[in-house]
This record gives sequence, structure tokens and C-alpha cells, in this order.
Amino acid sequence: MSSAVQANEFQVVVVGFGPTGAVATSLLGDRGIRTLAIDRQRAVYDRPRAIAIDHEILRIFDNLGVAERVRPYMAPFPASQHFGAKGQLIRRIDMVAEPYPLGYTPSMVFTQPPVEAALRQHAQTYPDVMVELGSELTGFTQTADGVKLQLRSDSGAMRTVSGDYVIGCDGASSMIRQQLGIAFEDLVFDEPWLVVDLQVADAALKKLPETAAQFCDPARPTTFIIGPGRHRRFEIMLLPGEDPRDMEEPDQVWRLLAKWLTPADATLWRAASYRFHALVAEQWRRGRVLLAGDAAHQQPPFIGQGMCQGIRDVANLVWKLDRVVRGESSVALLDSYDEERRAHVHELTTRIKAIGHVICERDPVAAEARDARILAEGDGQPRTITRQDIVPPLRCGLLTAAAHAANGTLFPQPWVRTSVGRQLLDAACGIGWRLVVDGGSGVAASAPVDSQARALGLRMIRIGIADSAAEGTVREEDGVVARWFGRHECAAAIVRPDHYVFGVSTDAQSTAALLSELFSRLQ
Repeated sequence: MSSAVQANEFQVVVVGFGPTGAVATSLLGDRGIRTLAIDRQRAVYDRPRAIAIDHEILRIFDNLGVAERVRPYMAPFPASQHFGAKGQLIRRIDMVAEPYPLGYTPSMVFTQPPVEAALRQHAQTYPDVMVELGSELTGFTQTADGVKLQLRSDSGAMRTVSGDYVIGCDGASSMIRQQLGIAFEDLVFDEPWLVVDLQVADAALKKLPETAAQFCDPARPTTFIIGPGRHRRFEIMLLPGEDPRDMEEPDQVWRLLAKWLTPADATLWRAASYRFHALVAEQWRRGRVLLAGDAAHQQPPFIGQGMCQGIRDVANLVWKLDRVVRGESSVALLDSYDEERRAHVHELTTRIKAIGHVICERDPVAAEARDARILAEGDGQPRTITRQDIVPPLRCGLLTAAAHAANGTLFPQPWVRTSVGRQLLDAACGIGWRLVVDGGSGVAASAPVDSQARALGLRMIRIGIADSAAEGTVREEDGVVARWFGRHECAAAIVRPDHYVFGVSTDAQSTAALLSELFSRLQ
């Protein structure tokens, strides 16, 4: 008689407890997955690094119940005005207008240390989560049944733990990626910059631009960002011959800032030199080990998507891991994580890189030609593009085979009226797999579709406008979903747990077929 295989200590081990790792841990804990999270650092780094997030990420925070804890450290991200070689306004990058498609301010700035601390604290509230700080991964071995990880505490003690799966959120120099021998695809962007964070005195704030700004000056490209409160950031391109370490010294920093501020105007919070890269790991899953966040990709910061990318990674991955560890889907479902996120990050990083090349132009003649070209795109006037339009949809992976412009997009989240008052759709109706339908359509009235959706574990949500909603229909306030259905010429959408659209349909028959396709794909 064969002996039973002994279960691993943990279903998932998360290596790295920065923002991406902390959110991954919370998502796992929220699903009752037995999780160990480790990080070699005990404390949150006390200086700001990431500074921008968007509404997709705040929606994830809200789903986890942590949004209100981090909101005090956030503020709207104002428009970024781009100025050309002669100081003229050539374009703006802003956020989409109200009514906001996901219910939150679409672009925000934040102060990282207290936000990261809140994310860490929240992750530790789940009963199935264990967090070990001051614990470093020194090596790991994959077996047919799991992964054995060798850990070293900051006291030098060694131990071995086992997990069904490992998520490597261990940063740009990822030990996990290196041990797996996974290389980066280089998208050919390599520029030295100095990032300077300041706390500016109230009286000196008026010396600075009123909005975020990108000075596309070939002599010295410079970015200015307005953070929460009195926090201001400058990102300054370093020139050939300038030593990055020397340029971090306060006297050099103040020399670079002299056209805006003096040492009497602000407290220098951080000055750090970086090489802005555009890199995407060539493989994100190897067996039972998966990469996420900076371990899987690095991108220039020009529209503030670095941390957003990492949190998108784990929001995409964790619900798939949940299905696999529970035996609801085969392990092949995890291949869609690599496929979807690698393609999405590649496309977005390519777009960010293109913006960076425009900003970093150092040749004065080419810079003037660039300015003329950008203005010509707006018929001679500075045009406005939105950060949200720069972020692409999913284009591959676990999406219906039938091509449609709505597939792979983020499904909107309206404000709705309920018996407890005004709520966002996720809070009012729940998350997970959903079939969202136009409350006035034939799909909404189809009992067979309702029954089929419930049998497959989908929640059916009927949405109507506030003054004409039928019984059993959630009433939205601003017509956000109604306009979405109209724009996409559909009556129903299957929405994934990460809020991306699996597919859309127009009537009860096509909806039933779409549900059947989903069932087949998830097996």
C-alpha cells in the first residue's frame, strides 16, 4: 500500500514583502490560502520611491478593505504639462474626465513609506498568513510536488520550508530570477537620471509650477511631480561625464535645483541616481515558481506605472493560483498569467519607452523638430492625451475566442444606489466572476441564463439607470455602464475576478454560448 504524499507547509510562499508582495499576500489571505511571506528587511524603507498609482490599483485596495487606510497619504495627480526646447507648451498628459470609469480618481500620487506600511500591516491580519521579516531566501529546489526553500534569518539561523508554489516579488536584482536562469528582454532604453524628493516650505511652493511638468529641454530634460502635501519630486537627467554618486551630494542637488529653489526653501528628503531601463523577463513562470513586480519587469517612470504593473501582476495571478490549488482548474491555467502579463507589460513598456525617447532628446535640432511634430498632431495647438489611454487592454490569454474591442478591457465600476445608500458596484454586489447585464435587455430577463451563470459560480448583476431600473436591478447613478454597453454594442459582459472582460454578448443565446466557452476554458 502506497503512503500518502505529505502536504507542504504552505500552499504559496511569497518572497519579497514590498508593495507587490504585500498585496499578493493579502489577495492570497483573502482567499484563505495558507501563505508564508518573507522579506530580508524588517522595516519599510523610510524614503519615497514609487509616487504614482491609478484607479485600477485603488480598486484592488478597496476590494481588500485597505483603501481607506491609504487614502490619507494620497492626492490627485494633476495634469503634466510638457514644455518643448524653447519652453513652449507642446502637450498635456492628464487623466480621463468625470464621471470616472472606475469610481475613483483615475490618477493619484502617494507617499510610499506609510502606504507600504499599511499594506504590510493589512496582509498580516489574515489568519492563514504567516509573515517572517528578517528572513532571506538563500536557495530553492523544485520537486514534482512543491518547492523547498532554504531560509536564513538575520540572526544566521537556517531552516527549510516547503510550498506548493512560490511567487518571486524579490525586486529588480531578484535572486529567484537569477537562480532560474531567466534573462531579461532589453527593450533598449538606458538613461541615467537623478531622482530628488523634497519637503517644500509653504512659502516656497509658489516658486514651483502649479501642475506637474515635463521640461523637454535638450540641455537637461527634467520632470517635476507634485506629491501629497508639501512633497515635490524632481527627476533630472544626468549628462555624459557626470558621476551618478557625486550628483547625489547635496551641493550638486541644490545646484541643479537653483532655478526653482534654494536650500532655505525645502528639506532634502532623498536624492538617488538611477538608470532608467526598459526590461521584461523572457519567462514569468518556470514550474511552480512565478515572477511578479520588478523581478519580472522594469520600466522608465514617465507615466508612473512601475508599482501599478507589479500589483496588476499579482491581481492577475492570485485568483488563478486559487483555482489551481483548490483543484478547480488544471495547472495549465497558470500559463495564461505569463502570456497575459508579459504581453501587457511589453506593450505598455514600449509605449512608455517611446514617451521617454521624446523627453530625453538631447540634440537641439531634433528637439525642435520633435516639438513641431507634436504640435502638428494637435493642428498647431497642444493636445491632451490621458494616462488611461496609454495603458493597453489585455490582448491574449484567458479571453473569449471571438474578437471584440471590449475583450480584455477593464469593466467599469459605477456608483449605484442600494438600500444602504450610495455605493460603488464592487461593494454593493461583490467581486469574483460576474455576468453583468443591461437591466433592460432580454439577457436580464432570461431565467436559463441566470441559472447557467449560477451553476458555473458566476454572480449575475443586472444594471439599469436610476430612473428606469426594473425590479432586481442595481440602479447606477451616472450611466457609466449604460454608455459602456452602448459604445460596445452589447448587452452582457463576463467579468473576471481581476475586473477584466472575458467576453461580451448581445442576447440570451450568445450569452449562454459565452458561458459555456468560459466553463470549457477554465477546466
